[in-house]
Amino acid sequence: MAYTPHTDEQERQLLARLGVDSVEQLFAEQIPAALRLRRPLDLPPALSEIELRRHFAELVARNRPASEQICFLGAGIYDHYVPSVVGSVISRGEFYTAYTPYQPEMSQGTLQAIFEFQTMICELTGLDVANASLYDGATALAEAILMACDTTGRAEVLLPAALHPAWRRVVATYTDGLGIRLATVPWRDGITPPAEVEQRITRETACLVIQQPNFLGSIEDVAALATIAQAAGAAVVVAANPIALGLLAPPGEQGADICVGEGQPLGLGMNLGGPLLGFMAAKNAYLRRMPGRLVGQTRDRDGRIGYCLTLQTREQHIRRERATSNICTNQGLMMLAATTYLATMGRQGLREVATQCVQKAHYAAARLAEVPGYSLAFDAPFFHEFVLRCPKPATEIAATLAERGILAGYPLGREYPDLADGLLVAVTEQRTRAEIDTFAAALASS
Repeated sequence: MAYTPHTDEQERQLLARLGVDSVEQLFAEQIPAALRLRRPLDLPPALSEIELRRHFAELVARNRPASEQICFLGAGIYDHYVPSVVGSVISRGEFYTAYTPYQPEMSQGTLQAIFEFQTMICELTGLDVANASLYDGATALAEAILMACDTTGRAEVLLPAALHPAWRRVVATYTDGLGIRLATVPWRDGITPPAEVEQRITRETACLVIQQPNFLGSIEDVAALATIAQAAGAAVVVAANPIALGLLAPPGEQGADICVGEGQPLGLGMNLGGPLLGFMAAKNAYLRRMPGRLVGQTRDRDGRIGYCLTLQTREQHIRRERATSNICTNQGLMMLAATTYLATMGRQGLREVATQCVQKAHYAAARLAEVPGYSLAFDAPFFHEFVLRCPKPATEIAATLAERGILAGYPLGREYPDLADGLLVAVTEQRTRAEIDTFAAALASS
């Protein structure tokens, strides 16, 4: 059936039915006048399908995928190896096209996968209960802060200055208008000093947030920071890198009440920055305040194991004003990818990935710091990211090396003006000694 463009008469009739005289009047109340375009859109003539495909192909050809370059870029999205089995599992039709497991009699496979994911996250974090996942690490942190404020009845949150800046902005958006005050704890030598936390924490503090490792790559003293928070009656929220937990002590064993994080390193690939996967685990005391979905294991009347959604105090099931959260879904396909990755790697495999990250990152740090004019910004211990001080603005270094096929890292000047010469370098198990040496040579000649 051919498309027939509408006529002016049809438009007039439609506007009359809506009770307005013009399209401008239709949007007058919703869109401020200053934001309305008062000229025709500057668009080229329409293309045929063949021409459009050719145009898109030309645009795609301008891209340079990270897989075709030497990637030392991290800052929250990391170039880890994704086993081929991950793609094989998540591309199966019963998972790839599934919507939501509301009907347990038809969704046992999905529900079991979620249950296994929750179990693995609990084991990884050392906490009692995990949910079925959230949109990403940033929203998981924001939800954890709301949980802590709700549980403690307090309205102040301590955020480290070394927290991921994008996560901080998401938290600020989440808490705006809720009467929650966000206070910042400065970093020193790349870490959050316990003395600074002790100086700022009060009886009004609902929670202390600790990122492990922090955005600058440094490893925080979670146990010491948690002790200070607990003494003040505040909850401890740890935002952890799941790969790092292959080596570091579980947050639950170091005093964390809630642990959240970004699941992208667990088999999701970089994928131009998304989709992502937020995970959350907590002590049993927070069980009924957890956002999103939880899957429980039970038995039917014949004694067979079964799985179902449980404890659903979510906004789509009860009155909105009584809901614990307005998040009512989970990143199901990404959760399945992470579950497949963790099941494939196992405890020893995850530990090996983390070990290679540490060893290669420290080799890279030593090699790069040997280049004249370059040095490590901090003496603090780090996992697989570190800040490299450069002899000129880091943005210039990154741009120069990008022309040579090397993604050198993330320039920190935009987020931290006093680190305008700082380059955040990430090294995963994917990088080789030869690639690291090539990076060092490129810096020496740039």
